[in-house]
Amino acid sequence: MQDMDEKIRNMHTGRLVRILNHQLKREHKPVETPEENELTPMQRHVLKHILLETLHRDIYQKNIEEEFNIRKSTASGILKLMEKNGFIYRESVKEDARLKRILPTKKAEAMRPSILEHIHETEVRMTRGISQEQLFLCKKTLYQMCQNLAEKNRENKEVDRINE
Repeated sequence: MQDMDEKIRNMHTGRLVRILNHQLKREHKPVETPEENELTPMQRHVLKHILLETLHRDIYQKNIEEEFNIRKSTASGILKLMEKNGFIYRESVKEDARLKRILPTKKAEAMRPSILEHIHETEVRMTRGISQEQLFLCKKTLYQMCQNLAEKNRENKEVDRINE
């Protein structure tokens, strides 16, 4: 046990996060339906986000840009293809016709139960043997790391804007 503790203590945090990310990618459910086969990996991630988030809030292109840290043009291209392929549609908002809410189609909605089940199974397997307190501390720490890196990215973007 001490050898493992020492190995973990000496491991770079970024490396450990990359290893976990790689494991999660391996855990990703293989494409099961013809509909899923129509999507690129990035479109699948975006669709999963839309399917989960629209359960409790409205989603707009700006949310996609922020969630996936992508440019407006990239988000627009992804969403246009998803709309063309019948996975989402956009609906004008009464308060501001320029603002378009993103909604999943019935075709996409049919995929929600298997996605939710896979997420649940992965979470159970990933957190086995970890107390709620340890899990909360881990999430809190990872979130702070994300915020720290995002702050540096915001500073870099501000410098880029000033230099343009």
